[in-house]
Amino acid sequence: MIPINRVRGDATRPKGSGVKYIIHCCNDVGSWGAGFVLSLSKRWKEPEKQYRDWAHNREGTGKPFELGQIQLVIVEKDIIVANMIGQRDTHYCDGIPPVRYVAIRECLQKVVNNIEKNMKLSPKSKFSVHCPKFGAGLAGGNWGMIETIITETILDKNIPVTVYDF
Repeated sequence: MIPINRVRGDATRPKGSGVKYIIHCCNDVGSWGAGFVLSLSKRWKEPEKQYRDWAHNREGTGKPFELGQIQLVIVEKDIIVANMIGQRDTHYCDGIPPVRYVAIRECLQKVVNNIEKNMKLSPKSKFSVHCPKFGAGLAGGNWGMIETIITETILDKNIPVTVYDF
C-alpha cells in the first residue's frame, strides 16, 4: 500500500499529473463561509455555487442533501472538487463536535467509486486525491481517525493521496 504524501502548500493547487480530486468536508445545513471553503471560493466560484444550489433546492437535484452524500464539481479539465457532507451542523452540540466519521467514510467510498468508474473508462489516465486536513479543524474531528478512514477507503485501493498543510 502506498503511504499518504504530506506536503506544505495549498490544496487548491494540487501537484502532479492526471485527474486530481480535491476532497473536503462540508456541513449538512448549507453554510459555506469558513475554513478551507474560503480558499476554494477564492480560486473557483462553482463549488460554492453548486453546494448552495444543492442545499437550497434539495428535491430538485435528484440527490439528497444529507450526511454521507457527495457532490462532484469539475473546476478544470483535470481537477474535480468533491463537496462531501461529513459534518452535522456547524457547531458543537452537548460537547459533541460536528464531524461525523461514518459520513466521512461513506463520502470517501463514493469518491473512490467515482474514481474506479473513471479508471475503467480511461485506463491509461492517472487519478489522485488531494486535501487539506479536512474535518479536523472547525468540524472538531481527530485527524488520526480521519487519516485511518482515508487509508481504509482510498489508499487500500492504491489511489495516491496528498495532504496539504497550508
